[in-house]
Amino acid sequence: MARALDGVRILDFTHVQSGPTCTQLLAWFGADVIKVERAGHGDITREQLRDIPDVDSLYFTMLNHNKRSITLDTKNKTGKAVLEKLIGYCDVLVENFAPGALDRMGFTWERIQQLNPKMIVASVKGFGPGPYEDCKVYENVAQCAGGAASTTGFDDGPPLVTGAQIGDSGTGLHLALGIVCALYQRKTTGRGQRVLAAMQDGVLNLCRVKLRDQQRLARNKVMKEYPQYPKGKFGSAVPRAGNASGGGQPGWIIKCKGWETDPNAYLYFITQAPVWKEICNVIGKPEWITDHDYATPHARLPRLMEIFAAVEHWTMTKTKFEAMEEFNKHDIPCGPILSMEELAAEPSLRASGTIVEVEHPTRGKYLSVGNPIKLSDSPTEVTRSPLLGEHTDEVLAELGLGADEIAALRAEKVI
Repeated sequence: MARALDGVRILDFTHVQSGPTCTQLLAWFGADVIKVERAGHGDITREQLRDIPDVDSLYFTMLNHNKRSITLDTKNKTGKAVLEKLIGYCDVLVENFAPGALDRMGFTWERIQQLNPKMIVASVKGFGPGPYEDCKVYENVAQCAGGAASTTGFDDGPPLVTGAQIGDSGTGLHLALGIVCALYQRKTTGRGQRVLAAMQDGVLNLCRVKLRDQQRLARNKVMKEYPQYPKGKFGSAVPRAGNASGGGQPGWIIKCKGWETDPNAYLYFITQAPVWKEICNVIGKPEWITDHDYATPHARLPRLMEIFAAVEHWTMTKTKFEAMEEFNKHDIPCGPILSMEELAAEPSLRASGTIVEVEHPTRGKYLSVGNPIKLSDSPTEVTRSPLLGEHTDEVLAELGLGADEIAALRAEKVI
């Protein structure tokens, strides 16, 4: 069966996480991703956080599935000539260099357009145009600059970053969508274009509900679904909200049986208004159904922590899975706090391809995430990440270089 992006060639100049997330997703959908790396070194993540000496790290392998790797010295005059051929050969160039790096290499937008007018140049940057556009950005910097950290954590503690890689991988997902849109538009215009995904912008997009709350707070000076209400104080900026849901249905994380020794024996529970009667019956508080202090969502808002405490009193007698099973019998929304250990062992995630086991020639078998997006007519087969320069000869032959020319490049240490 043909895949969605069959026939699309990606020239991948990305490294670490944000760019490789983008190009891996495109590769999963069938694009031919040619990863360009420095001879003898490669992507820095090949050696970062290694768990096996002299073997590509999990950091690298889990971000570079389904790609081909070539080595090329782009600072060398001959190497630049090969790169020019690659630009003419491919549809999209993806990079997450420091600002201006491509220009300094001699490959400005204008030069790339001369070589291939249909070429799409897609970039991940830390910041968009503005006072910080030349600043270097990493995951946690993006979370802080994009508004996530200031609104994460508890009100009596410092800002917190999240373990979810919303700065790097989140921006890579945004960039992938931009690339697909540019490819689609090219069908009608015949032209390439530039695509930019700034990490600050991507994080802010994922924090849009907090921008919503900033405007509500500025207007009303209080937000009744936040845990600060009614006894706490609100300042001029959106505060940290603990485990509040961020939506119109109040939620909180509550303890379950075994919480004293298991750091993940917790459940996320939502007091959804349509099932309030069922909630009261399950936790043994039937009197709350008609009590004017609890009967309506508005009346419950100043008493949310008391309500969550009553729910927790019941859940502490159940494991998180037992509590979830009982709540779901009554359509009461909740979810267990699942550890990475539990997720890795979950059979349904293996069956759906969300978690895959991959065989690597030097590492052996390892687990990775699979394609999170499922298309009925474009199934994803996750293949291993490439060894450094594994496909150099193969790709150069596709460019029309003969064996003698390739040997000469190798002798000159261009590849």
